[in-house]
Amino acid sequence: MIIMYTDGACLGNPGPGGWAALILNDNQKKIFVGYEPQTTNNRMEMMGILQGLTLIPQGTKVKIFSDSQYVVKAFEQRWIQKWQKNGWLTAAREPVKNKDLWMLFSEKAALYKLEFSWVKGHSGDPFNEMCDVYAKKAIDAKKSWTEDLV
Repeated sequence: MIIMYTDGACLGNPGPGGWAALILNDNQKKIFVGYEPQTTNNRMEMMGILQGLTLIPQGTKVKIFSDSQYVVKAFEQRWIQKWQKNGWLTAAREPVKNKDLWMLFSEKAALYKLEFSWVKGHSGDPFNEMCDVYAKKAIDAKKSWTEDLV
């Protein structure tokens, strides 16, 4: 099983944003970091996971730690399946926000064995804190990159 921690950040909402995905596999640590010039916090939380999965072989079991209840509940409470069944409308019959990314999530989820775990943000979890720092670094640097960590 691969462990992935993710986080997203945004200066303003909307505004410039960054995301980070920390991949932990055996003794290897790799962080994938990205930047968007105009976005929202929720989109950055989602992008951290979506982009992190691109570094992981399909079919792999992945435990994802996120401080986004929006994302974690969408999977744990099966909101995605309900939205899809309802033509990407919420229970209130409103269009689902971030539909484009939720549709990608739906496709990606079928390719992996995903398990989600919520972690309270800014609570001292070292890997969540690291992702938060890197997501903010992406905003400052206005770029994306991948880095092996020791």
